[in-house]
Amino acid sequence: MWVNLRKEDAMRVVVDLTRCQGYAQCAFLAPEVFHMVGDEALMFDPAPDDSLRKQVLRAAAACPVQALQVDMSISPRREAPPAGTASPKTEELKRNGRIVIVGASLAGLRAAEMLRSEGFTGTLTMVGDEPHDPYDRPPLSKQVQTGWVTSADTALPRRCDVDAEWRLGTAATGLDRQRNVVQLADGAELEFDRVLISTGVRARPWPVAHEAELDGVFTLRTREDAAGLREKLMAKPRRVLVIGAGFTGSEMASVCVELGVPVTVAQSGPVPLYGALGAVIGRISAEIMRERGVDLRNDTRVTSLEGDGGRLRRAHLSDGTVLDVDVAVVALGGIRNVEWLQGSGLAVGEWGLACDTGCRAFDANALVTDDVFVAGDVARQRQPMFNYQYVTLEHWSNSVTQAEVAAHNMISAESDRWPHLAVPAFWSLQFGNNIKSVGAPPIADQIAVTQGSVADRRFIAAYGYHGRVVGAVSFNLGRRLDYYAGLIEQAAPFPLGPELTNSADDPSAVPAEFPERTFPGYDATVVVTGQDPSERRATLVHATLARRNR
Repeated sequence: MWVNLRKEDAMRVVVDLTRCQGYAQCAFLAPEVFHMVGDEALMFDPAPDDSLRKQVLRAAAACPVQALQVDMSISPRREAPPAGTASPKTEELKRNGRIVIVGASLAGLRAAEMLRSEGFTGTLTMVGDEPHDPYDRPPLSKQVQTGWVTSADTALPRRCDVDAEWRLGTAATGLDRQRNVVQLADGAELEFDRVLISTGVRARPWPVAHEAELDGVFTLRTREDAAGLREKLMAKPRRVLVIGAGFTGSEMASVCVELGVPVTVAQSGPVPLYGALGAVIGRISAEIMRERGVDLRNDTRVTSLEGDGGRLRRAHLSDGTVLDVDVAVVALGGIRNVEWLQGSGLAVGEWGLACDTGCRAFDANALVTDDVFVAGDVARQRQPMFNYQYVTLEHWSNSVTQAEVAAHNMISAESDRWPHLAVPAFWSLQFGNNIKSVGAPPIADQIAVTQGSVADRRFIAAYGYHGRVVGAVSFNLGRRLDYYAGLIEQAAPFPLGPELTNSADDPSAVPAEFPERTFPGYDATVVVTGQDPSERRATLVHATLARRNR
């Protein structure tokens, strides 16, 4: 639990749902703020009334995994280190350096807090293209759409006073690495000694501009998106069309079912969640959708959206059908916000900004930079646990852990820098099912149900790649998922032995059925040890020649 005493502000709460294991102490101690969905999924009010402060504090203290973060008192801030404990250059940077963070969302805020807690006492500037203070995005597709809270109630809690100059509502337009300057849309220039790039992603719009502008066509990324969509859903549309069946699309279909609004999901893939979890799990997701009344159209594209008087009225599908719809939610993934970095000489493109495990950006020559760091959805980072591939993750927990490692390394000597070796994790709440995953399922070639029962919608499936565990997904069994994170860190053999499985289903490994991808020509088996970020280290066990495709 982290807190920040600012009594004039509304109380702010956020829960790290990758850590939450559904023990429900918070729901017992503060039922007005927290409640359970199903056996282990948690929903919460991110902006509870201040009269509930005592109950929320008790809930935060009682959380067995310390997943609750509450905004209410200042954590003690360490002073800059005394002279002699670090190099003069590092001491000067920590005391009087200039740091600019471009991207004032989750990763940017967590990095700013980490900098202050690590003893940085220099000047700190936060740049964000949105006019709002940093806010939490997951509730926009969940609590906001079901009406529990408004989009304005999603501000992130502050762990400490970051003592920053905030330049909100002003986008960065350029990075001049020769002069160490960030250029802003209003013509201002910000000099820096270190810069952190955490500009994240934006929603991919519907590709036909005049159709995208129809009243009733939405993407879902910002507060404004969420507020507009909520208003339309409250008007009880004839039907909602969700375009895309990844996590955002699947969650929106779930919301429509909960609200009693007819919904069609159209997607070009064979099953929902195909790219993230593979076809084996995707078929289970499809069954759940149809059981709950979703009109699911797989292998089906939306060919056009049709309006009348500027309002969306119909959608034409590639299967020849025409749907009468009043709302369309475009859930086609994101676009990384890197255009402003063109001409900077960094290794940047549609894939994001490439960086090493210490979050230092690469330049176009693949040389590591010493003053440009990157964190969050925009980062394309080497990952030792997964064949040293470049991995880009749009996960809440990855933004937090990556930002904290980046912030530490920005003001640390080379010998004291940390690698970012956190096992990736995410969650999703769909149709009352708590879905969680650890590791990197999309690189897997096989999958096996290792615990529970698919028919009961309570199970864990492990993913393997070339004989080792690389990921796992749980449906309503998230409390057991930490064990699988440990297996990933240990490069444990796959399939798991019978002594490690307890499944009512056939535990045999079967093809994971992901979209065809090309992988590096070598496999690397890496073991990760240590718990605290300062202690985590990777050891290369062996590297072998591998198949290039699967």
